[in-house]
Amino acid sequence: MHWYEKLNQYFPVEEMKSKEHLETLLKERSDIYHKDEGQYHVLMYAELEDFIFIDYLFVSKDARGQGLGHKLLEKLKKKNKAIILEVEPVDYEDTDTEKRLKFYKREGFEHAVSIGYARRSLATNEINEMEILYWAPNEEAEDLIFESMKKTYELIHTYKDEKFYGASYQPVDEVLKKDEKRDEDVLKGI
Repeated sequence: MHWYEKLNQYFPVEEMKSKEHLETLLKERSDIYHKDEGQYHVLMYAELEDFIFIDYLFVSKDARGQGLGHKLLEKLKKKNKAIILEVEPVDYEDTDTEKRLKFYKREGFEHAVSIGYARRSLATNEINEMEILYWAPNEEAEDLIFESMKKTYELIHTYKDEKFYGASYQPVDEVLKKDEKRDEDVLKGI
């Protein structure tokens, strides 16, 4: 099965970039956007000077529980940069959401509690809320995580969006918000 089909079957439509968008990122942004693919996994990520953004991490059901996800993250951690990713909040009707959060918590990721992320999906026109998780080897502050997410949104998520989707995503300041009063840690109690 083609790597895009693996991602497309696993991730919700509102989170998926089009095949053309991803292939264009791999071609035109090859200095920062990368694909690590194997028989049982697909890892899509952007690596910038001071952080790594995991766009998609897929591990086949056939390989889950065998340490493959851990090995892929360890490879990125060796670069000694903050690692950032977006994750769905827990949905008790979808048991994968809680498993995913438990996995990232075991891997040492923290929840960027003060960062709110809500973007209107161009595919469904629904507001899609995500939580930001990060791994900080040098105790990077949430301010760096926030600025890194804004950079990711502009360099990766909205790259040529009008060309690929016939419309533009919202401006970054509408999607990402810093709110020091937010205090619900999605990893607490998991």
